[in-house]
Amino acid sequence: MSATQTFTAPEGMVAPRGHYSHATRGAGLVFVSGQLPVAADGRVLHDAAFEVQARQVLDNVAAALTGAGSSVDRLLQVRVYITDIGLWPSFDAIYAQWAGDARPARAVVPVPVLHYGCSLEIEAVALA
Repeated sequence: MSATQTFTAPEGMVAPRGHYSHATRGAGLVFVSGQLPVAADGRVLHDAAFEVQARQVLDNVAAALTGAGSSVDRLLQVRVYITDIGLWPSFDAIYAQWAGDARPARAVVPVPVLHYGCSLEIEAVALA
């Protein structure tokens, strides 16, 4: 077995549209690629309400973690890219419910635009 394992399309996730994996596990860590609000059937939810997009992105992060043998409660760091910082309070409430007792380090990065016109993207690092 190699020192790293890739998880291109964990259960409940459509395969990436680019040359990457949703998650990679190595050195005792899981690295989750930036997740957009893409439903399991491949629909990009760019026109959905922000709250719907946020929940889908978080579901995708959880699915990638699970597929790589980790979980939300093993998160170490989360980076959130958001196109409207005014939506941060709404996101933080949804995130708090999703994360539960987990309180990983977190960064918020306001950006002017994201792929497909989505409102947010999230990447993460967790213990394997």
